[in-house]
Amino acid sequence: MPLRISDLLARPGLHLALAYDVPPELLSRTVDAATVSDLLVPGKWLQGGELLMTIGLLLPMEPAACRAYVRDVAGGGAACLALGLGQGLPYQEAPEPLVTAAKEAGLPLLTVPDEVPFIAVTKAVFDARAAEQREVLQRAFATQRRLTAAAATSDGLQPMLVEWTAATGVGATVLDPLGRQLATAEQEPRTPPEHARDLVERVTARGLRGSATSTAGGRQLEVQPLGARRLRGLLLLAGRPDDAARSVIPGLISLLSLELERRHLRDEPERRRRSALLSELLADEDLTADRARDMLASVGLSAERVRAVVVEAAPATGPQGAGGAAAPSGLPEGAAQEMAADLALAMPGGLVRVTPTGGPDSGPAPVIEAVVGEELDIHAVLARFAPGCPAGIGPATAPEAVRVSLRQATGLLAVSRTGGAPAEARQSEAARLLLELGDRRTLHGYADTVLGPLDLADGGAELIATLAAWLETGGAWDATSRRLGVHRHTVRNRLDKAMGLTGRRLDDPDDRFDLWLATRIRRGDRFPGGR
Repeated sequence: MPLRISDLLARPGLHLALAYDVPPELLSRTVDAATVSDLLVPGKWLQGGELLMTIGLLLPMEPAACRAYVRDVAGGGAACLALGLGQGLPYQEAPEPLVTAAKEAGLPLLTVPDEVPFIAVTKAVFDARAAEQREVLQRAFATQRRLTAAAATSDGLQPMLVEWTAATGVGATVLDPLGRQLATAEQEPRTPPEHARDLVERVTARGLRGSATSTAGGRQLEVQPLGARRLRGLLLLAGRPDDAARSVIPGLISLLSLELERRHLRDEPERRRRSALLSELLADEDLTADRARDMLASVGLSAERVRAVVVEAAPATGPQGAGGAAAPSGLPEGAAQEMAADLALAMPGGLVRVTPTGGPDSGPAPVIEAVVGEELDIHAVLARFAPGCPAGIGPATAPEAVRVSLRQATGLLAVSRTGGAPAEARQSEAARLLLELGDRRTLHGYADTVLGPLDLADGGAELIATLAAWLETGGAWDATSRRLGVHRHTVRNRLDKAMGLTGRRLDDPDDRFDLWLATRIRRGDRFPGGR
């Protein structure tokens, strides 16, 4: 327990006394150290929490000067002031100006009798502080032993958290890297407080490199990363640990990290089973709908439509990696397996496998292949667990046709490698990719070649707008007239004029594609510099 002024007053052999009727709240102040000074301005030499002892050799007796002295002592952070009394000393009792000044300033004033040397008071303070530190260490060791015993059980997470909270009074919850609860010391499992989600996101983004704390509603929250070489989970502490508990937190983190690593190794056979199941699913060329759905249902994936995802375990673009170091050409297969395990954790069903290479469309790095439900936010998962890695996302298909989705996802790896972001197969994907990957100057030159005759004509902007609207509505005359607010005959007249100027024909598929692409380029849709 901390040493308080009231403890010193009760300590036998010191015979300390109060110079005035000090309020109880002032007597509960903590004394961190004891020092002696007869300086008239000692405040700047104090660190805070001291018992400052003086014989009053230079103590002024004028009320104003005495008040200035007391203010300086209090301003330096002293817990209390003690005046030595006795034969041959300046004072045999506390002078009234000092008592009045201390009372006005709210600074406890003690007196030390003649038979008690200052060194005895100093030793008493430091003995009490040493006992306090021993007690903190003993409580810390006892808590660590309880945690170690709990860690030796078959399921160490829950017992460790229960022992921690029982010993410290600080709530504890273990989350997975996605913020989902794995274990908690509380009787009723619950999700983390809303104001803890920001801390979880910040720590997750940094991996094992840092922690985060905050105070919300008077309650301290702290998030610590768990894991040996990769982030396996997060520890959420709710409460303010005392010194003993704070010293045990590193040990708690180590034990929880070991338990999560043990779980990771224990789950390896199941990951291999799911990898083999995915290989079987993708290898069966005559896969029936019922068989495909049964295979997915066996791992808890019941989505009506699924899509394939292919991730190349290598940095996407650029010769430099983090911190300016040369980026590796690819991750070793062991690291790719770790990334695959992280992805499997975030993907319902966990159908993930690692292949040495994905074929001619992929690079030399190992490739991670997965099958996920259509509703999964795959972009968020890739941003969390495979940042900067080329990735292709196939279209949503029926489970029996997932091999088609895989081929398209693999074909998009080169696009993702060039664009620096996951590439997803959608309708009109070819035109979108052309606009995104093409050189801006070349694209504008192409558009100028196609639409240049209209630019030079009277009302050219009106003709181009009408042409774009007609193309976007699929050649629907009534829909175009409603969009533009003009009669359908006006639409036809404008388009006849436009075709006459450009030499194109609306019933020619090649001409229509050229015109559509040129109007899209002019509109600045989804290409570098036009977003």
